[in-house]
Amino acid sequence: MAEFLSLHDAVARHVEDGATLAMEGFTHLIPFAAGHEIIRQGRRELTLIRMTPDLIFDQMIGAGCARRLIFSWGGNPGVGSLHRLRDAVEHGYPQPLEIFEHSHAAMACAFEAGAAGLPLAVLRGYVGSDLPKVNSQIKFIECPFTGERLAAVPAVRPDVGIVHAQKADRAGNVLVEGIIGVQKEVVLAARHSIVTVEEVVDDLEAGPNACVIPAWAIDAIAVAEQGAYPSYAHGYYPRDNAFYKAWDAIARDRESFAAWLEEHVYHAGGAA
Repeated sequence: MAEFLSLHDAVARHVEDGATLAMEGFTHLIPFAAGHEIIRQGRRELTLIRMTPDLIFDQMIGAGCARRLIFSWGGNPGVGSLHRLRDAVEHGYPQPLEIFEHSHAAMACAFEAGAAGLPLAVLRGYVGSDLPKVNSQIKFIECPFTGERLAAVPAVRPDVGIVHAQKADRAGNVLVEGIIGVQKEVVLAARHSIVTVEEVVDDLEAGPNACVIPAWAIDAIAVAEQGAYPSYAHGYYPRDNAFYKAWDAIARDRESFAAWLEEHVYHAGGAA
């Protein structure tokens, strides 16, 4: 059942060194504040899972939090590469990073399978792809009913799932609005879950077909105003496109990244 905690206490209680950690939010509602708190608390040896690792995972990898990455696309949207991710893969800095690359379809199916409590996801995919040659998580099975050859990948069932949302009510139910990715699947699939929100309200005012994550599926809720910045939160604030462009130069150089991290994460409460 959802417990209201500070972000510091939620991370301290639920995110341990060596944990498998999924952090989701597609285009907006990316949980930057939570990622910065994990950096500040010095978590290490994490397996990071995200369909589209972007700036937050670049920051966490560059800060030395990660040893493994499971993903389906990695980059700075509309700008270019993730330079801290590349440095870790290509040069082992600040430590070597093991990667497992999937297709978007496979990752989405893996999250759904995890939410359903299944051990694997089955899909039509990877035909003609070289990914099975370099990713040991991709297998092929035969359908017992039709004999069709299908791809199979492990379900995503992380130790901790973290998402950001617009608001929670005082009973601990959470409303996600706008572009919805796999936030609800992350929470349902995870052994423990943390949801950061812009505000706590008396009434979610959820409309028909709204995405409401129930309190019973959530371990901790933490208020983090602008917790998705520099991405956006639909209905609250826009995306800071200038920051995404500036990040290319900041992250390209180890020293400039370290200086940014020191100023904007360690000494500024995680503000980008």
